[in-house]
Amino acid sequence: MSPRELGLGLQTDKRPGAYAALARTAEESGFDVVTTFNDLWYQPALPALLEIAAATSRVRVGPACLNPYTVHPVEIAGQIAALDTASHGRAFLGLAAGAWLGDLGVEQRRPAATVREAWIVISKLLAGDTDGFEGEVFRLASGTRLAYPVERPAVPLLIGTWSPRLTELAGAEAHELKLGGTANPDLVRLVRERLDRAEDAAGRERGSVSLVAGAVTVVGDDSHEARAHARARVAMYIDVVAPLDPTLELEPELIERIHTLLVEGDAKAAGRQIGDELLDRFAFSGTADEIAAQAAAIFDAGGTRVEFGGPHGLDEHDGVRLLGSRVVPQLRA
Repeated sequence: MSPRELGLGLQTDKRPGAYAALARTAEESGFDVVTTFNDLWYQPALPALLEIAAATSRVRVGPACLNPYTVHPVEIAGQIAALDTASHGRAFLGLAAGAWLGDLGVEQRRPAATVREAWIVISKLLAGDTDGFEGEVFRLASGTRLAYPVERPAVPLLIGTWSPRLTELAGAEAHELKLGGTANPDLVRLVRERLDRAEDAAGRERGSVSLVAGAVTVVGDDSHEARAHARARVAMYIDVVAPLDPTLELEPELIERIHTLLVEGDAKAAGRQIGDELLDRFAFSGTADEIAAQAAAIFDAGGTRVEFGGPHGLDEHDGVRLLGSRVVPQLRA
């Protein structure tokens, strides 16, 4: 992989055909990865990814991330096998413990064990290993196998997490770790140090695990307008991940105000609570030059890939074109 990769992250809220058009623009502009999110209450990632795979020929594609609390590993194995076949071997698998599951009454017990065992089951199924598995969370009977051919017996693993425990797992097992919802170089620097220690403990060479930082992105010619739009879109993620960032000192009252306004359905008002400094820790926003500078800071802090998440611009297609024509060239120079 390139030491500096650029990814485009798409929310699964679009009509059929929109994903293909955005993915083609991204590939033609020099992006390395096109991914879709799998956030609760949005469409599942796989249909959009299959459309993206059919519309592209070079970029890596995969979900960021699937959740073994709501989808069993045998189903995840089937989804990633289908995507890998459709993309002719360009698929990767993102796994995460997930967010917002309390709204479903789903308890996220033993997240590190759940993700680790899910990966074991998926890996065995893809590899045709029929020895079985007996874990704390998941079980695979001896002799069990998939009833269809797979493109590859293994796919790269991305773990999406801010958790130190899951960071240890990524250091031992994964190809990539994604910090979803951050544009904070200080956090990237801290997690790179944690990953280095985890790689050492696992006997892996330092740098074996790439570090991805992805966040809401809004680019535009008018910086003030772009940043105002980003505030409203990033509030839902700040509500979830801001308290997890140990490099920030946040007022609990601020996070509570944002949460209350989101519960009331007023994302714009929640966004207005977010000042410039806080916005820059959780979103890439502003002009193309401002966003390129933010992304460069992530790379300088030890990041390997920057993932520009939606909505990308006031109009998504215009935003993706602007990222491709004016941000990507600066980061490739």
